[in-house]
This record gives sequence, C-alpha cells and structure tokens, in this order.
Amino acid sequence: MLLDLQLDARPDQSLARARELREAGAAGLFTFEGPHDVFLPLAAAAGQVDVDLMTNVAIAMPRSPMHLAHAAWDLQLMSGGRFRLGLGSQIRPHIEKRYGATWSPPAARMREIVLAVKAILSSWQDGTRLDFRGEHTTHTLMPPTFVPGPNPYGPPPVLLGALGPLMTRTAAEVADGLLVMPFHSHRHFRERTLPAVAHGLAQAGRDPAAFPIYPQAIVAMGRTDEELQRASYGVRGLLAFYGSTPAYVPVLEAEGWSDLQPELNRLSKTGDVATMIGLVSDEMAATLAVRGTPEECAAEIKRRFGDVADRVCCYFPGYNAPVDQIAALAAALR
Repeated sequence: MLLDLQLDARPDQSLARARELREAGAAGLFTFEGPHDVFLPLAAAAGQVDVDLMTNVAIAMPRSPMHLAHAAWDLQLMSGGRFRLGLGSQIRPHIEKRYGATWSPPAARMREIVLAVKAILSSWQDGTRLDFRGEHTTHTLMPPTFVPGPNPYGPPPVLLGALGPLMTRTAAEVADGLLVMPFHSHRHFRERTLPAVAHGLAQAGRDPAAFPIYPQAIVAMGRTDEELQRASYGVRGLLAFYGSTPAYVPVLEAEGWSDLQPELNRLSKTGDVATMIGLVSDEMAATLAVRGTPEECAAEIKRRFGDVADRVCCYFPGYNAPVDQIAALAAALR
C-alpha cells in the first residue's frame, strides 16, 4: 500500500514540509479545511515535489463549482497531472455559522456540485457547450475569454468524502472515488460503507474495479510507552471531537457506544476537553484508531483495508510523529 500524509504546515512552510514527508516515503500529500486555505499549501508543493496531491477535503457547499473547477484545473496543471479534488459537505452549523453560507439537503446538493464541477472540466477539456442545470446550481455561460482550454494531463478526478449510507451511495454513483471518513471502525466500514458503495455503483451501472476507495486512518504511533501515551492522548482528543458530533453517531452505534454521543456533545459545548478525552476508553481508541509501532500500525491498516485499497491516508492528530517512524510506516506498508 502507498502512504498519503497530511501536509500539516503553514502555506509559507509547505514546500519544506512536503519535501520532508516525501523523503520519508509519502506517495501523496493532502490538506484539509482547517486553520489555513485548503488549496494554497498544495500550490506551494505542486511541481516542486514528486508526489501526488489532494484536498481531503475542500468544503464544497460554500463554494461555487466554478471556483472549485478553476482551482482543480490549475493544480492539475501545476502538479503535472498528480492532483485529485476531494470534496466534502460539512455539517449545518459550520456551513451556516462559520462559512455564512446556505444549507440544503447535503447528499442532493453534493451530487449536483460533483456533477457540475465535472461538467465544467469536461467543457474545458472537450470544447463542448457548458449546459449544466440543477436545483442548487446552474452553469450555462462560458465565453471563450474564461476557458483555460484542454489540460495536457486531462481533467483531475473529483472525489467525494462520505460517512452515512446516502452520501456514500451518492459518491459511488457520481464521483471518481470515495474518501472514507477517518472516524470509523472496521465493522462500520465493512457492514455499512462497503454495502452502500456496492449499491451506488449498481444503481449507476458502474464498474467496481474502476471506482477507487481511499480509506483514512487515525494513527497513534510510537516505539516507547512514553511515545505511545503521548500519541494516544492526541488521538483520543480527535476521537472525542468526532464522537461529539451528531452526524457521526452511526459509527458509535455500530459498536454499541451511541449512548456516549450526547454526553460528549454536552461537554463540547462547555469546553471540557479533558473530560471528553477521559470518556474515550482504551477499547474505543483501539477500535476507532490504529495504535502501535510503525510495523504494527502498518499490519493493522493492511488488515482493515488491504483487500479494497492500494493506498491509505494517515493522520497523526495532536502529536508530531517522528520522521524516522513515518519512514518505517511507509516502508512497512509497501
């Protein structure tokens, strides 16, 4: 398996960090919609580092499909054809209160956004008339002045991040691949995600072999007890945050822990992070994340995803995984 890692640096430091992670064995780098822009760090590394690049994810609902298409086209060009546009929906409070955008049923809207972006990219690539008409977005005007022309590397793939069955089926029906949300368990992935993918592919008459799945793993990695304890604390913090979110209840439900979500949610509103972390048991951490030495983490990742994916995105939340251990993880996965 190939290893994709988060490009977790400020945009002015992204190039140096990208080189460091590539030298450690990363085959791909991804950004997420966090404290910095999701596209600019990738632009800093594009064409400078021999590595695949991906947004994982760019929040799509506050953006125009036209903006997304332009950013994707340019990054595909700058990276020499090594860019993938990963899109996600986010939850309603963030869309309305953080982005100041409008909310609508997310699966239906994300379907349109994916199809609209692909229609725009196809129009530029093939010279066909742009004529996308949807309920949430319409694109029918494309004067020659605004057409970048065919991309010499072809249009970039448009991936969709999903957790629930409806969004997962939507991804399988219209996107070029699925980004499996990092908050999941082996049981949830096998019993809920994969059947939803199969259903969506069947509905659309698509070939499963041509639909890539990109799993993501939250990783607590270390070689000493002290390193593992520090890494596990960061991982438990992220698990507590995800577990507090109502949209992620299905994962806890699959493991019989759904009763924990309301308490985590209540504590999140008071800012009691320490208590939230304390509620994440060792069993929960072992089930929802991957823990151990680099070699042990690689073996567990292969057990969970090796038969359905040829690359994995790994997160090291709340701690700095040593570069030599990242290199060992990459080597063990290969």
